[in-house]
Amino acid sequence: MEPIIVISILGGLIVLLLFSGAPFKPARFIGQGAIKLVIGALFLFFLNVAGNRFGIHVPINFATSAVSGFLGIPGMVALVAIQKWVL
Repeated sequence: MEPIIVISILGGLIVLLLFSGAPFKPARFIGQGAIKLVIGALFLFFLNVAGNRFGIHVPINFATSAVSGFLGIPGMVALVAIQKWVL
């Protein structure tokens, strides 16, 4: 399948779940987790775009998206600190 089709289907399912709500608790939990992962990936994308001037680049993968999505801004700061001083 083309990547644009897969992304469109996943985006449509997320929007559908946002408007209708999940019928049972496990699906609601999984949906909220997926939305947080997507938001984390977007945070990292914008961090990489803005941080390009300063030499900040955090790879976007499942682990970093989870940290930035679930922890928010403090998680992103922690990822940048790990990237700069530990690695």
